[in-house]
Order: sequence, then structure tokens, then C-alpha cells
Amino acid sequence: MNTDTTIADNGRTETFLKAASTILGPKGLVTDAADIEPWLTDWRGRYHGKALAMAQPSDTAQVAALVKLCAEHGVPIVAQGGNSGMVGGATPDESGRAILLSTRRMNAIAIDAAAMSATCGAGAVLQTLHEASEAQGLRFPLSLGGKGSATVGGLTSTNAGGTQVLRHGVMRALVAGLEVVLANGEVLDLSTPLKKDNRGFDLKQIFIGSEGTLGIVTRVVVKLSPAVAERRVVIAGVESIHAARRLMLECEAAMADALEGFEVFPQSCLDAVLAYVPTAQAPLEGKHAWYALLEFVADKAGANTLGDAVETVLADAFEEGLIEDAAIAANEAQAEAFWQLRETISPAEKAKGPAAQHDISVAVEQMPDFIVDASRSVIERFPGHEVAAFGHLGDGNIHFHVIAPAGSDAATWNRDEGKAISSFVYRLVTDRGGSISAEHGIGQDKLQTLLETHDPAAIAVMKAVKSALDPAGLLNPGKLV
Repeated sequence: MNTDTTIADNGRTETFLKAASTILGPKGLVTDAADIEPWLTDWRGRYHGKALAMAQPSDTAQVAALVKLCAEHGVPIVAQGGNSGMVGGATPDESGRAILLSTRRMNAIAIDAAAMSATCGAGAVLQTLHEASEAQGLRFPLSLGGKGSATVGGLTSTNAGGTQVLRHGVMRALVAGLEVVLANGEVLDLSTPLKKDNRGFDLKQIFIGSEGTLGIVTRVVVKLSPAVAERRVVIAGVESIHAARRLMLECEAAMADALEGFEVFPQSCLDAVLAYVPTAQAPLEGKHAWYALLEFVADKAGANTLGDAVETVLADAFEEGLIEDAAIAANEAQAEAFWQLRETISPAEKAKGPAAQHDISVAVEQMPDFIVDASRSVIERFPGHEVAAFGHLGDGNIHFHVIAPAGSDAATWNRDEGKAISSFVYRLVTDRGGSISAEHGIGQDKLQTLLETHDPAAIAVMKAVKSALDPAGLLNPGKLV
């Protein structure tokens, strides 16, 4: 048992753990260090902590009782879903004082086809939600590379984005209701999905994106959309990021209601994926400076004309010189293969070695210039490094990675060059009025950078909200606020 803690003494620790075990039942509290260990390191492997124990509640009542017990004993709580976050937001610190609260057992999904909504436990996995929705002729229009592990509660707590933001918005736009356990153990039920409710503040928005620092999300009601009757997935090779932007504008002008996704990545990212996945194949003949991945969708009414419309807009783009080459997926398997190229970029880059990874946004119209200018500035300032910029061009969010020279020691590089590079990149972003975190959150990774770059008035408001809702500072300490 891990008893590395600053609770007053071991006697109080044992009393607390015994009470927690009574609340959670025989499967609900894990104290064996070996069983907890896999959940104490973040997805990128940059943060590692300790935990007094790992709680695995099965329902809201258990969460509420445990949070109340923690409040009485002064035990911090770090909530964790799929542990697939990018900023260390679900990793406890090294003190060993905190309870790691896993929501993975709270994974129920109930589809209300008539209301076009799904009520999900916080631990419901995104891919499982996709499958449950599709079985009812519906869909949840948010997807990302980690859909097999990311949970609905985690997506809500971080206000996740993904590849369909262009048409459907981020998680904040897709949440119709919430249930949250507050820092004192009270349950705040905001789960009634009213389209109009003007009783003051929209309280659920306070918790969406708060990264578990204001309350623990236990249940989420999400909006569903009609199932896609027809889709066309296209990969196009283009000569520059500016050409990709012009192609996107052309597609929006011609097919705004059908264009659901527009992703970009350079040849270097494709090369990394092809090296990482032996079965992956290049989608086009030859190499291109940039690739655009487009997805067009239609409901039943537009299904019969979607293919012709896509071919027309691509033909026009060829005529205008916006596209060098393109391929339309011939079937669903090829469409998924195209998307897999995009969604495998992060693990492929991770396999290459250490990198400073930046989830940034600037105004949509400024993004091409930013990518070109910032890439040049980084290479000039830090010779020998490689820049890989890829992501959601349509909403101004790019993952701007700076990869260390081959053979770099990860610990040394992350401590020295990596930090210097991130500071430099974030200055470039803020000089353009952009955001240092477009969709991954702040966690512990960007906490100091947030304090240095964000509006002091905004920081003060966030601290005031934190103080009001969690005066003892027990919810996910050291993150976000």
C-alpha cells in the first residue's frame, strides 16, 4: 500500500482508506502500487506522480460520498478518464497525497432517438458512443485520434475539439446537460436538456473546459445528429499551405453545408506515419509539400447528388491550379485509411523522439502566414530541429510540433531546448493575438505559460470562481488555475 502522504499520520490515513473502501465496495478502491502505476504517467510520458489510492466509483452516489469524505480529511482528488490528455491534466503530483479518481466504471450510455441525445456516464468511451449512436441511426459528431480511449467526461472537462469542429463546433457546443459533483460532495444536476432556459448563468458552461478543478463531471447529455447517408473523403496534394487555404474557401463557397472536415499536414508528417505503420500506403503518386484531407457528407435528401457535387468542386480546383493531385476514397475502407493517416500523426511523431508540441490557434485567415513565418523563425533560432505543423485549418487550430534532432536525450532536451522552444513559439502566437491552447487544455504543462500570456483580468476571474467553488483547493490541484 502506498502511504506516502501528508495526512496527519498513518492512523488517519488508514481510517480514511477504510472509509473510502466502505463507500466504493470491493472493486472500487485500489491500493496496490503496481496496479495504480500505469495510471500515474500522462500519455506523452512527461509527467509522473504518486497517489494515495485509485478510486473506481460505479455511480454518482459513490463519487459524491467519496468527495465528501475527501473534503472532511483534506485529501486532494485528481479525476481521470482515459488518461489520453496531452497536458498532464489528469496526472497527480509527486506528493502521494491525492486520490486518483477513475471514472472508467461509469460508462453507461442511453440513447434517446426521439430527442436525438445520449446520456453518458463520465467514463463512456467516445468510440463506444459512436457505435451506440450509429446503431440507432444517429451519430455523435465529434471525433479524434484517441477515440478508443478518450471518455465523454474527459472530453467535456477539457472542451475537446477534434476533426469535425468546422461544422459542429467543439464539445461545448455539443453538451446539452451535465451532472457534476461539487467540492463539498453535493450533486449539481444540470442534465435537463432545455433548449431555452434563462434562469441566470448557464452553469454547465463553467464546468466544461474546467479540467476537473471546479467539480467532477459524472454524467453528460450530448446532442446527436442524423446519421450520414453518404460521404466522400478526399485527399488532395497542394503546393503550399496557402493553396490549401484557398482550396478550403473554394469548397466552403460551393458546398458549405456538406463540408464537414478539412485537415492539413505536410509531407514530413505523412513520411512519419508511413514509417510508423508498415501497412500504411501513400494516398497519391509522388510527393507534395502539403496534403489536404476533406470530408463531405450528406443526409438522405442530398445523398444522390453528393458525389457529383464533390467531383465538380474538385474539377474546378484543378482548373484553378489549387490542386496538384487528388484521390476520392472508393469505399468506406479507403475512407478510413485516409483518415487513419491523419489520426496517426501524433503517435508517429512521438515515436521519432522528443518534441515540443504546441496546440495553438490564431485567426483562421492568419494561419497560413503564421505557419510559414513561425516555421522559418523556429528553424533560424533553433538550427537542426524540424517543424511539423498539422491539423484543423478550417477553425484556425494547428498542432505546431518542433522535433528534436535525431539522437537527442529526451530528458535533457525537454528540460533545456524544449522549454526554450515552447516559450519562443508561444510568444509568436500571443503576438498574433492567438491562444496557447486551442483544444488540449492547460493542465500542468501550460500553467505557467497561461499566467504569463493571458489577460490578468481573465486570470483573476478564473481564480475567483475556483475560490468560490473549491475553497480548500482539493480538486485537481496544480492544474489550470
